[in-house]
Amino acid sequence: MKKAKIYKPSKSAMQSGNKNSNRWLLEFLTNDTGVNPLMGWESSTDTLSEIRLEFPDKSLAIEYAKKNKINYEIIEPKERKIVKKSYSDNFTK
Repeated sequence: MKKAKIYKPSKSAMQSGNKNSNRWLLEFLTNDTGVNPLMGWESSTDTLSEIRLEFPDKSLAIEYAKKNKINYEIIEPKERKIVKKSYSDNFTK
């Protein structure tokens, strides 16, 4: 049976805004990876590992997985802790 993980991707280091941070991804997992003897790269014969499905919210991703009989694992996003600092804090502490 197919296995997948449902998660909300984190922002990249180059991203400062919140655009495209409200989507959820369903990504299939693969176990049969191997090393290509010609080039030495890691490869797989499982083409499902190349598929990433985007959903606007978590409930739609779960519904899709249940409808298509996909075993899934949900990875909840970690909330960022924002520490507000003032410029004067650099000199007063």
